[in-house]
Amino acid sequence: MDRIRVVLADDHPVVLAGIRTLLNADPEVELVGEATDGGEALPMIRAVAPDVAVIDVSMPGLNGLELTERVTGECPGTRVLVLTVHEDAAYVQPLMRAGARGYLLKRSAADDLLRAVRAVASGGVFLDPSIAGHALAETSGSDGRPGAAEGREPLSPREAETLRLIAQGFSNKEIARRIDVSVKSVETYKARAAEKLGLRTRAEIIRYGAAHGWFDALALR
Repeated sequence: MDRIRVVLADDHPVVLAGIRTLLNADPEVELVGEATDGGEALPMIRAVAPDVAVIDVSMPGLNGLELTERVTGECPGTRVLVLTVHEDAAYVQPLMRAGARGYLLKRSAADDLLRAVRAVASGGVFLDPSIAGHALAETSGSDGRPGAAEGREPLSPREAETLRLIAQGFSNKEIARRIDVSVKSVETYKARAAEKLGLRTRAEIIRYGAAHGWFDALALR
């Protein structure tokens, strides 16, 4: 199985060393580059084309937002996972709009970094459970159900579970293993659930999950 290739960018040596240790401990992850500022990170990411770029928000050269925009525009095969000390939900939306696929607090890294890397590498979205609800509920509709209308057919238990796991960043393959069905069945459950609720994009699924406390439940696991 191909390893997940990661570039790490952080200007704090102690943090860099700690994250390096976490990444190197996983045989499914390969750390292919390190940078200590955004200006150094961008050409490195261009050169090695990693699957995931784990980047700090506050860096010299290019800050995290600028670097995310550049990587998203210039390196479409690389997904950005933001790693930061900033717990203010106001930081999340600009970074996600810039193209970041994950937002993880540094204090959560020991528990959630590898899970976040896998989720982002597989095409999912990962938001730190402690801020996800507050950050994404801000963009929900007035009733907390973006795109959902009254009178729609209710979700089946399988459809609800599939949608919840998608919102939490799991890939179709991971969901299939967790609920013991085929990947094709997962795709069917997702399509049916999204149609019933009027959710067209992954971002809308995440907002729906945030409004319904799915990330709060995740934080308790």
